[in-house]
Amino acid sequence: MLTRQDNELMCRTGRDTAMGDAMRRFWLPVAQSAEMPLPNGDPQTIEVLGENFVVWRDGQGRPGLYAQGCLHRGASMQLARAEGDGLRCIYHGWKFAVDGTVLETPNVSDPGFKARIKGRTYPVREAGGLVWAYLGPEDEEPPFPHWAFMDQPDAHRINACAIVNCNFVQVMEGLVDSSHLTVLHGSALAQTNDSDLDYAKNISHMQFDASPTIEADETDFGFHYVAIRETDGARMARVTSFATPCFIANANGDVWLAIVPINDERCRFFHVWWDADKPVGEEPLRSHQLTFVGLDEPTLRKYGMTADTCDSPAAMSLANGFGQDRARQRNGHFTGLDSITQEDAACSISSGTIRDRSRELLSTADIAISRLQRTLLACARAARDHKEIPALRAEAGRAIGVSAEIGADEDWRQLVPHHRIVSPVRVRAE
Repeated sequence: MLTRQDNELMCRTGRDTAMGDAMRRFWLPVAQSAEMPLPNGDPQTIEVLGENFVVWRDGQGRPGLYAQGCLHRGASMQLARAEGDGLRCIYHGWKFAVDGTVLETPNVSDPGFKARIKGRTYPVREAGGLVWAYLGPEDEEPPFPHWAFMDQPDAHRINACAIVNCNFVQVMEGLVDSSHLTVLHGSALAQTNDSDLDYAKNISHMQFDASPTIEADETDFGFHYVAIRETDGARMARVTSFATPCFIANANGDVWLAIVPINDERCRFFHVWWDADKPVGEEPLRSHQLTFVGLDEPTLRKYGMTADTCDSPAAMSLANGFGQDRARQRNGHFTGLDSITQEDAACSISSGTIRDRSRELLSTADIAISRLQRTLLACARAARDHKEIPALRAEAGRAIGVSAEIGADEDWRQLVPHHRIVSPVRVRAE
């Protein structure tokens, strides 16, 4: 369990909070490329870490991110016009390029005025089907991370995003909690027996062992942990990595996840799958994958997990029973929820928008969750105390997930020999 003080420290990400300051020091995905406005299209307002920003593409297709209020008098840049090389505020006509260069100030006669000021834009990069932004101090911008999926073309990559109406830490805890998979996702895992999807084949063995052996190590990028299951005489080791502050390299090896706070009570849950050999980003493979995990558009909208439905009556809540179909449950489905994504989301949302961890009782099955909490708290405390955040020195893209069979006497760490272990946590959950 955590004290309420530590829980607040870990979960609050608004401006001038310790965790918020820490997260702003990293490059974060803020939108999917496919959801961005078209070149010269209407700007859109997005919320990240409790702040509103405006995103747009200039006439050349370059993405831009501007603070909600105009530099001049604070009028919302949602009202602005995208005009070729910049974004023009409609109040007094000030025009800004994606890099913050002030292009025009028509109500100021001094021609040198615009050269002395800069718009409230933020560094933006586009890679791997995502738009990334750095929201921290200008003189502390870290190197842009490189992840394996960024090397794949659109045809060999699937990007998806769900909106989850709870604090981002709750979603991340589910992603490093291997012991719930066999139970919560029992009905979904049973479908893997007849599926041709590579993803389904990779997780099929998890339906048979609800109490895997779990170990974890602190690493330079965050931590990694293993879940070892005994299946038909085979010893399967699944290694998952957490890269500070909100990235998960799933044990399947071809799944990357990011959980970015929209605010303290809602987050964007980015998913990326990739395959160098198969065109998973094209039909029918793309739809098969998304439907299997519940990230297809109809299912997300049914449960209020899209940007335009997350405030609608469809959104999972106590009032609508979190969308659970009790009749389906009585007829044999374990949860009565459509798929893996909805099962995870229902459990995360049902414990409250910000879970009270002072009342939790963790067990040996929760070693990775404890390690996650310690990692996040260390990050927040470093920012609060104006100390170095160690993970900023690490190459986050080196963190991988991997799943493989190992011998009875083999150490699972041999599967990730390039991971730099800072402190081994020689604790086991069996």
